Amino acid sequence: MSTTTSQPPRQNTNRIGLTVLDYRGGKTTLCAGCGHNAISERIIDAFFEMGVAPERVIKASGIGCSSKSPAYFMGRSHSFNALHGRMPSVATGAALANHLLLALGVSGDGDTASIGIGQFVHLMRRNLPMIYIIENNGVYGLTKGQFSATADVGSKLKTGVVNELPPIDTCLLAIELGATFVGRSFSGDKRQLQTMLKAAIAHRGTVMLDVISPCVTFNDHEGSTKSYKFMKDHEEPLTDADFVPVFEQIDVEYEPGTSVDVTMHDGSHLRLRKLEEDYNPTNRVTAVRRLMQAKEANEVLTGIFYVNTEQPSFIELLNLTSEALATLPTERVRPSRQALEQIMEELG
Repeated sequence: MSTTTSQPPRQNTNRIGLTVLDYRGGKTTLCAGCGHNAISERIIDAFFEMGVAPERVIKASGIGCSSKSPAYFMGRSHSFNALHGRMPSVATGAALANHLLLALGVSGDGDTASIGIGQFVHLMRRNLPMIYIIENNGVYGLTKGQFSATADVGSKLKTGVVNELPPIDTCLLAIELGATFVGRSFSGDKRQLQTMLKAAIAHRGTVMLDVISPCVTFNDHEGSTKSYKFMKDHEEPLTDADFVPVFEQIDVEYEPGTSVDVTMHDGSHLRLRKLEEDYNPTNRVTAVRRLMQAKEANEVLTGIFYVNTEQPSFIELLNLTSEALATLPTERVRPSRQALEQIMEELG
């Protein structure tokens, strides 16, 4: 009598031979239903489909619920949990030390728009090659749900308190300061967010993605403008995006005469089907004007607002060597004694 041993099902692998399990991290400790968990899943899927080795990624975060989420994806990546609001400077140092790695920063609306706003401003203006994700729920989740600086006027807390202060629009700020890839999405919009993340991976400059991510504990009730229901009722997509990686030739359907094709740095193509005939995502003025119009109309505009693949990155502006600075021997990065003596003599 013969016996057969059942084989476990073969898992799909990506172009570098890894499975999606290779991109996962630890088990989440966030609240069930938290939008941040959905964002983590989209990050896992995007990096898996793009075939980026986890070891080539630098993950950085600050303080807050959002800043815990890097522990839940790509556990094999380099990671650093910085001080509150200080993630941009840590990520900048890491990215400059080894610009061959892909920098991914995850922050929150409190971590970015309040205590970290100064560092956020300077990161945006430098065009550092980095993906900066704001997991935006409009409240401080770790400190029991107070309004953050992105909370909309008129938004109401569970306690009945109404916000009277105008919000900071991080997308408007990022475009004005010089970020070269700016967009907004919703954690519940799987297709849109994943497409934007894949395009972000191919970009060689500062990517700023503001992702509305409802807090199910403190900000998912009637009267909140960051709840699942409010987003479903008020989301207004500006563009319909498709992404064609350079290594994967696929057909994308779009209406002739209403699309924009942007060639990314690696040869990939970002195809945007314009939902408005006059919208040009490569024009900063147009992007700013449309965002301001949406604010007046009480719309939550989503999509890719601005893309610029021509602006030099911070790495190019500094004229760094092709090798990673962190890998260079001491004699190449440290001035010799003779050089120091010559400098001192010239200053004397």
